[in-house]
Amino acid sequence: MAVVSDSTTLIILENQNRFDLLSNLFASIFIPQAVWDEIHRKEGFMPPDFITLCPIGATDELSILLYLLDQGESEAIVLAKSKNLPLIIDEKKGRKIASNMGIQIIGLLGILYLNIKRAHISKQEAQEFLDRARTNGFRISQQLIDEMFGSLG
Repeated sequence: MAVVSDSTTLIILENQNRFDLLSNLFASIFIPQAVWDEIHRKEGFMPPDFITLCPIGATDELSILLYLLDQGESEAIVLAKSKNLPLIIDEKKGRKIASNMGIQIIGLLGILYLNIKRAHISKQEAQEFLDRARTNGFRISQQLIDEMFGSLG
């Protein structure tokens, strides 16, 4: 399965050296130029081979989204829509807009959830991963985390 990604989740996964959490679930991840540029700001950052740059051209849809979201989110939404692929995105406003455009969305919690369900990681590993991500600035409500873990039984 292929998916498009915004930069936030990629940066969090790279910071913890856990791209396996993506490769466990997706064969290919496409990112637009703005996301590529964002993730390459960190010196020495090299995304794994299953992440592919897929530039997009200027469109009216992109122009409209740029009034509402940053460049990376806007391009990722346009790319996901044009390829009819799900989108990895965590920012609340971007998720809402993408969802309203008919794009299937998944966030970091969803990626962790699927990895747990498929027995790639334990609940404890997921909790430790989230604790480190939150310590490093990832914002997510405790209620959402509790709901995810609660749904796992």
